[in-house]
Amino acid sequence: MDILAVGEPLLEFNARISGAGPVQGDDTFTLGYGGDTSNFAVAAARSGARAGYVTRIGDDDFGSALLRLWEREGVGTEHVVREAGGRTGIYFNSRTGSESRFTYFRAHSPASRLAPQDIPADAVRGARLLHLTGITQAISPSACDAGFHAMELARRAGTLVSYDPNLRPALWPAERARAVIMRGVELCDIALPNLTEGRALTGEDDPKAVLDAFVRRGPATVVLKMGAEGALLAHEGTVTRIAPHPVRQVDPTGAGDTFDGAFAARLLDGTSVPEAARYAAVAAALTTTGPGAVTPIPHRDAVEALLDGGRPPVRPSRSIRR
Repeated sequence: MDILAVGEPLLEFNARISGAGPVQGDDTFTLGYGGDTSNFAVAAARSGARAGYVTRIGDDDFGSALLRLWEREGVGTEHVVREAGGRTGIYFNSRTGSESRFTYFRAHSPASRLAPQDIPADAVRGARLLHLTGITQAISPSACDAGFHAMELARRAGTLVSYDPNLRPALWPAERARAVIMRGVELCDIALPNLTEGRALTGEDDPKAVLDAFVRRGPATVVLKMGAEGALLAHEGTVTRIAPHPVRQVDPTGAGDTFDGAFAARLLDGTSVPEAARYAAVAAALTTTGPGAVTPIPHRDAVEALLDGGRPPVRPSRSIRR
């Protein structure tokens, strides 16, 4: 196994808006899939990695639909637990233009009962990279403990750890979120914040100051994702600006997760860190060109075709403080 992700999957209902504004009575919904770590695993698999997933789902139809997704995508499910009578979490995504509105029904989902004993120690030790997010740690205290347990196992085994803060203020109090997430950053090798949450977590405003604040927590690699402005990559004492790939955005859902999964897959394939980040930026941009979190995630050949068609160079811009 190249990559093992731990977290909560969700079934997605994506509204086809009949007009501007919120959901209308005559709207229809397209079934899709979501959950940040599930999106990550699919993105990694579509970029060529062997990915597996650790989670809990219900034995309901929604859980069965997610299992079928992972089987189609080649994501390993041997560490997915199905709860008898469990209700798999869902969310609704409605849009006005490219602005998304999310309504979640995830309270008491099986994934919220993730606990340290659900973490397969041998699989963590055998993986090349473990991926977690702040959302996984926000959904319940036991899931938070499971995340820390997995990271500690990985560190002792020499397994790389990637961590996306994915700060969701609605899920937990601000001070607890900051404390838990920044501890997760300290335990990881690769931190993957976006600029909005980076500002909230560090108290800094300038993107380079935000980046430096994460670097000082210890990760060897930090990528600050900035949407249409591209990304800033800190690695081996150097900051590299990753140019954005311009697209006509339809739905940004899951773009950050796709960046994470594509970046991890290319790193493990031996691509240099800056080139892996450039690849991930293109993959994330392509994800925004269609509705839903999973359907638009590109496969490796689509991303490479764009890169081969004219790739802007990645240039070191300055040294950073450690």
